Amino acid sequence: MTAYDVIVIGAGPAGAAAAYTAVSAGLTVALIDKSRFPREKLCGGGVTGRSYSYFSQIYGTAIPPELIEAKTAVVLHAHGQELAQLADIPPMYMAMRRSFDDDMCRRALAAGAADFTARRIASIDVDAPSVTLADGTKLSARVLIGADGVNSQVARALFGASYDRNRVGFALEVEAPPAPDNLSAPMRIDFGAADWGYGWHFPKSGSSTIGIGGVMSRNPEIKTSMAAYLAELGHDPEMHCKGHFLPFGDFRRQAGRGAVLLAGDAAGLVDPITGEGIAYAMKSGQLAAQAASEALTASQPTQALRLYQRKLRPIHKALRQARLLRQMIFAQMFQASFVRAFRRSGSLRHLFMHLIAGEIEYGEFATATLRRLPRVLGQAVARRLSLKSHRS
Repeated sequence: MTAYDVIVIGAGPAGAAAAYTAVSAGLTVALIDKSRFPREKLCGGGVTGRSYSYFSQIYGTAIPPELIEAKTAVVLHAHGQELAQLADIPPMYMAMRRSFDDDMCRRALAAGAADFTARRIASIDVDAPSVTLADGTKLSARVLIGADGVNSQVARALFGASYDRNRVGFALEVEAPPAPDNLSAPMRIDFGAADWGYGWHFPKSGSSTIGIGGVMSRNPEIKTSMAAYLAELGHDPEMHCKGHFLPFGDFRRQAGRGAVLLAGDAAGLVDPITGEGIAYAMKSGQLAAQAASEALTASQPTQALRLYQRKLRPIHKALRQARLLRQMIFAQMFQASFVRAFRRSGSLRHLFMHLIAGEIEYGEFATATLRRLPRVLGQAVARRLSLKSHRS
């Protein structure tokens, strides 16, 4: 059995960041992923300003320009009606995940992580952290980081399930042929395309990423909704779409156990309003590796989770705020008032896009929104947010 300081399972944004950070701290690292990189990845590919900043913090350089395209205009719709056209929003970057993830994985391997990509896992021992690969190879670690997505094998080994089926989100997506004006075309976001979710159209140079996503339990006919959305956008409603689960704000209060940590989607660190998970995946991977390094330096690997939980507090706070604000945006009793306020207030629309772009936090946006809702409704929402905040 080959021993490492840290084993990282999953080489996407969370795993690559964890492996790179751990190697940079002087630890020996094994990076495992079932896929051979570059690999296809179903994802809208939205890269927020927060993601851009985290990439620079972790890797010490900006995202290579050839990996992303910037958009500064968006058209917002709600239930088939145009809400607004915004032409001066903060840059929203879009990436093809195949190339973007490959870049980060290569950085981790180049830094010195042992390459176990394109290798499947047969079993995981979370009590004495170790992994047996399908070919019989055995690896052990003092700290194990599960960054293996919403269907996490590590989370299942720890808790018996990788996600809560009653709270998980689900998205359908397709890469459609690009339109002639894709490079200059704005992004499009459609509230109401899915229940407790939205639709998106991200025009890129080589394709148009189109999808809808929302809370799975509220969208039993999501295939029908996707077909209708494709038709509305002028595409073949019978196009073959792929689906994937989203931990839609259902983050784990305990992101692991002892010397076993969960990062990114495996820990449920996905924005419950936008479904964006790249930013917190990268950041949580970095934080998990930092916690592992501190625990191992103190010769106390089982203290890794305690250290990691402390580092995750700002992310958990932001996700709790977003989960509460989601009530205002998606709940039927509030949605009409929110849409009216959104339609009337240019400053609210721009604040929302600054939020989506990762330029401001949910607390600031919630305060601005409450000021613009009808007084009685605003007070009711404020009480609801206050009560839930105290219970969290």
